[in-house]
Amino acid sequence: MSDATNQKRTQALKGALIRYRVMAYILGVWSLLLWGLDLPTKFWAKGIHKDLVFIGIAHGVLYPIYVLAAFFYCLRAGKKIGETFMFIIAGTLPFLSFIAERKAVKDFAGN
Repeated sequence: MSDATNQKRTQALKGALIRYRVMAYILGVWSLLLWGLDLPTKFWAKGIHKDLVFIGIAHGVLYPIYVLAAFFYCLRAGKKIGETFMFIIAGTLPFLSFIAERKAVKDFAGN
């Protein structure tokens, strides 16, 4: 493989990694808001919850974008299907997207 081809692949992977990192942080913050603010008020402060419904909606809109960013990053990085699945699932729980993002950066630095 030529240096030019290798450089193009590295640039494509770097671009996919940047998109994934941005979405991991955005979705991670919204996930924290969802699990830490929206869901507790749904059960314990119903009067406040009606003002926080947008959090769940925003998370629901952002999650498919995160899934695409994670999928395309994993595709460019040559991840196996199980690892790709774990990157995608990481957007569902607080802090996991941050952990997955750190793993992606560590993997990229190791290449």
